[in-house]
Amino acid sequence: MTPGSLSVITTDRLVLRPHRLSDADAIADTLSDFAVTRMLARVPAPYDRQDALDWLVPVTAGGMPDWQFAITAGDDAHIGVVSVELRHGLWHLGYWLNRYYWRRGYMSEAVSAVLGRFSRRMPEIAVHSGVFADNPASLKLQEKLGFRMTGCSEIYSFARNTMVTHVETMLKPGALQQARIA
Repeated sequence: MTPGSLSVITTDRLVLRPHRLSDADAIADTLSDFAVTRMLARVPAPYDRQDALDWLVPVTAGGMPDWQFAITAGDDAHIGVVSVELRHGLWHLGYWLNRYYWRRGYMSEAVSAVLGRFSRRMPEIAVHSGVFADNPASLKLQEKLGFRMTGCSEIYSFARNTMVTHVETMLKPGALQQARIA
């Protein structure tokens, strides 16, 4: 069972849309910033345009059940990603945002909208996620949306090139709380 095709989601301030190959430069610019990539498990550092294209080609081909939304603000400029991916039989939430857009409530707005759509299409499915232990802002966002901690583990961070403590979280079916947008 999959959530269906990716379609545009519009919020008060954002447009969440399918990715395009033309997003490669913006993705590379954001993910070449270690302040962003250090909080992501599967993104290498350094990160360049070819890395972005290697990720974008299968994402834009449309053959995967996953959702990979481009977060855009105002001028259609790519500023981040919200994804819901099927991994090892479980649905996982992931997200990142260009650091020049941090602390404006954009990520709460984007993640809330994507999870709202996902929970309407897949109402009986739990969503898993997690954060590195040194990322309290991300944990706070998840808790605000209804995620609860389920455990702790060590996972490898490609950007940091080391094992990192990871707080595991889960959003139970029906537990989504709409974020209060600042």
